[in-house]
This record gives sequence, C-alpha cells and structure tokens, in this order.
Amino acid sequence: MTGTPLIVNALGQLDNPNAARSLAAAAELNPSSEQFTVDARTLAEARASGLTAVNITLGYVMGDLPPYEHTLHEIDVWDRVIESHLDDLLKVTTAADIHTAARDGRVGVVYGFQNAVAVGDDIGRIATFAERGVRVVQLTYNQANHLGGGSSAPAESGLTAFGREVVDALNDHHLMVDLSHSGERTCLDAIAHSRVPVSINHTGCRALTDLPRNKTDEELRLVASRGGFVGIYFMPFLSPTGHARAADVVEHIAHAVNVCGEDHVGIGTDGPVTAIDDLDAYRARLAEHVAQRQEAGVSAAGERADTFPFVVDLRGVDQFRELIRLLERRGYSSTRIEKIMGRNFVDYAERVWQG
Repeated sequence: MTGTPLIVNALGQLDNPNAARSLAAAAELNPSSEQFTVDARTLAEARASGLTAVNITLGYVMGDLPPYEHTLHEIDVWDRVIESHLDDLLKVTTAADIHTAARDGRVGVVYGFQNAVAVGDDIGRIATFAERGVRVVQLTYNQANHLGGGSSAPAESGLTAFGREVVDALNDHHLMVDLSHSGERTCLDAIAHSRVPVSINHTGCRALTDLPRNKTDEELRLVASRGGFVGIYFMPFLSPTGHARAADVVEHIAHAVNVCGEDHVGIGTDGPVTAIDDLDAYRARLAEHVAQRQEAGVSAAGERADTFPFVVDLRGVDQFRELIRLLERRGYSSTRIEKIMGRNFVDYAERVWQG
C-alpha cells in the first residue's frame, strides 16, 4: 500500500525490555511503571515502526500494593515520562490527539487499566481517573474481582450489581469499557448493559483456538453490532500449540473481520515495539515467571514455560509493516488495512471519548 496509515496499538507497551531495569521488572508479577525503560532506543524504535498511538497499561493489576494509591502514583509516573519527552510523546485524551500525534511525528500515549479493582467501593474515583487522563478501563484481569468474572473464573461468573454501576459511571465519563480479560458471562452482561459501545482491545478468536482468553463469535459479534471495537493480539493463545506465528495473527484478524465486519477490527499486540535481543536468556527467565503467575492464580490457560508471550516472527521495529505486507498478500484492500491498523480504533474512540 502507498503512504503510511495510522497505526494504533489498542494494548501495548512503551519499554526497552533489554534494559537492566526492565529485565528485573519482567521477573515480577506486578512491576511498577517506574521499572519500565522509556529510553532513547524505546522512543527511536517506536517512531521508526510507524506507531501513531498505543494504549499502555498503568495502575494496579494484581499483587499486594494498595490499588487506588498505586494507580494514582502510576499516573504521576507516566505524566512525568511524557513531560520529559514532549518531542516524542503526546498524552492522548481525545481522538483528535491521535491525529495530532500523527501530524507531529510523535507517539500518542493512551492511559489504560487492565483491572478496575482500584475503583474500590467508591464510584467517585472514576471521575478522578477521567480527570487524570485515563481513557480505557478493563473491568477484570484473569481472576474475578468485585465487578465480575475474569477469563480464569468459573463460567457462571457474571457482571455484579456493582459492576453495572461501574459500567454506568464509565459511560457517564466517556471512558472505554474494555472486556479483554473478562469471562464470557461477564463480557456478554457488560456488552448488554453498557449504553455506549464497548471494546475488547486485545484478544483472539475462540472459534480458531479454544482457550478462555479468546472470545467466542457471540461476544465478538455483539461488540461489533453495538458499534464497538475488537483488537487482535500477538500472543501464544492464537495457536493450540502455544507457538503462535505471524500467519496465526492474520487468520485471527481474518476471522474477526468475517464475524464483526471490517469496521470493527484492529490490533492490540500486548507487547512493545522493541524486541528482546537475547531469546535464550529470556527463555530461562520465562519458566520462573510463568510458575510465579500460576502459583498466584493469575495466569491464563495456555501460558506455559515453553511459550513466548509474543509472536516470534512478528516483533521489533518492522512488526507493523510486516503485518501490512501479510494482509496485502491476503488480498485485503488498502482501505481495509488502514481500518485494521488504526482507523477503526480512532473511529471507535470518537464514539466513546466524545472528541
């Protein structure tokens, strides 16, 4: 295709995973944003990849830290990171900001949660998060919380009464309701309850790979029918073997497009642009990290010591260009590819963020 499309990663990272601080963080269950490394390589490679904007994870996900206080601290951390790199980064609070990032050659940073535990029992905190620039709130991580069931929770775990109040408040404050890690019952309940289109920012298709972290056609279709967004990840859950390849990413995108239509599908890689340089050394650390997640009860079915949490042949600076090339080979038009690579997310953001 000619020209550079908007490239929006609906869930990703800004990090140099080879830096000493990030190597240490990778061994922890709930690393702080302060432990990730936004260095010259991180920024140069993000920009060189063509990345326009990325939804990063900040705040409480799991562990023993106080959820609300830790989340506010993480927002402070990222505000300082962006303030220190204004030539390279732009905090995104409106869809227009994504276009500004593209125009300026910067990378837009969307603040997002992967667990809404930090809300506690105080709905008013959602207004605080919105005022601080948070724009995406995932209701649950893999385990259940007081809002609903995660993908590893019992199948009957649905959206709770308080979870409905949270969805209402997220709608009121124009924040995305992200159901990526939610269990199927909670996901369907939240889609039905929300007055505003919802998203599944990083997932795969369960019709192709039957794992709980992937979404059923019913979930995908319902999200799309209400004007929502689905992002396909670059994760091991795309293959029954756990060793997903670029071809698997394309197949899951194609299935999602067939189910949802081309106006509702994008990408949410769940990884950084900068690739891990020493895969052998990383493989040795990975087994320990997976064991820790399993012991803590926060891992997803399909996580194993021998499966990388990324797609080996679709990573690094060229990952987005390579995906575009594979979609072109699939026969997709430039218009459809532009939608998948970023335009669909921006259009969805305009529907939810009101600007």
